[in-house]
Amino acid sequence: MSNAVAATRRGMSDLTIRNLFIIPTLTFLILINIFPLFYSLILSFADYSAVSGDPPDWIGIRNYRELLHDPHVWESLYLTMKYVVISVSGQLVVGFGIALLLNRKIPAKGLITTLLLLPMMMSMAIVGLFWKLLYGPSWGIINYLLGLGKFVWLSNADVALVAIAITDIWMWSPFVMLLSLAGLSAIPQHLYEAAAIDRASRWFTFSRITLPLVTPLLLIAVIFRTLEAFKTFDLAFIMTGGGPGTATELIAIKLYNMAFPQWQTGKSCALAYILLIMIIGISNIYIKYLNKAKER
Repeated sequence: MSNAVAATRRGMSDLTIRNLFIIPTLTFLILINIFPLFYSLILSFADYSAVSGDPPDWIGIRNYRELLHDPHVWESLYLTMKYVVISVSGQLVVGFGIALLLNRKIPAKGLITTLLLLPMMMSMAIVGLFWKLLYGPSWGIINYLLGLGKFVWLSNADVALVAIAITDIWMWSPFVMLLSLAGLSAIPQHLYEAAAIDRASRWFTFSRITLPLVTPLLLIAVIFRTLEAFKTFDLAFIMTGGGPGTATELIAIKLYNMAFPQWQTGKSCALAYILLIMIIGISNIYIKYLNKAKER
């Protein structure tokens, strides 16, 4: 009996100690995550500015209605989608291409792979400043290598967005490469041996063996990179600040300008939730394709 009581006391003591660790952590997470989430949702239905000193004025869905009828918001969404398509497509092609080259016996393969991973380990701010210097019209090495003279990349509305996307491709192609290498290394070698015995062409081997088996991991890479590219702020803000004009004003920069320089707090919260709904919708589409690819 005494042993049972002692065991119960020890159990209660362990439970108390566990709660002492868990409760403060949960409280902290609620304060920094859940509370701002719900509070910003409330503000999205209010006319409110953080610097006015006036309390939030409930206006229903007017913020959402005005945003959905604002041509500047749609222009930013179009630029964002264009940026996502260029950057993610480039990362997919470059990353998968490098993975195919590395998926063979080559000297110093481990060292080369490690060096190729360095861009994605760098700070986004450092990468933005570094490429801003590379694109410089007077001292940038890109113009020198391409023989373009003093071509202005980041101040040209026609190419500024593409220039930022190229920087994003350089930085995050290693992520796609890493996932692709994992998929390529998991393909059973006997499939290639059987294809060689049947004298299958390289294209047949690639399209019927390599690509289908790597597709699930490629879709995962596309999901992650699409969501991150859709939220791109720091790279574009550092390199162009959204300019020239509004040529690179991605939706995240539009949200920032609305929230701080313009101090339209309620409307910026509404735009943030519109962006959230779009990201959830895009991710669900990708997940459905991923599940179909796994079923095959």
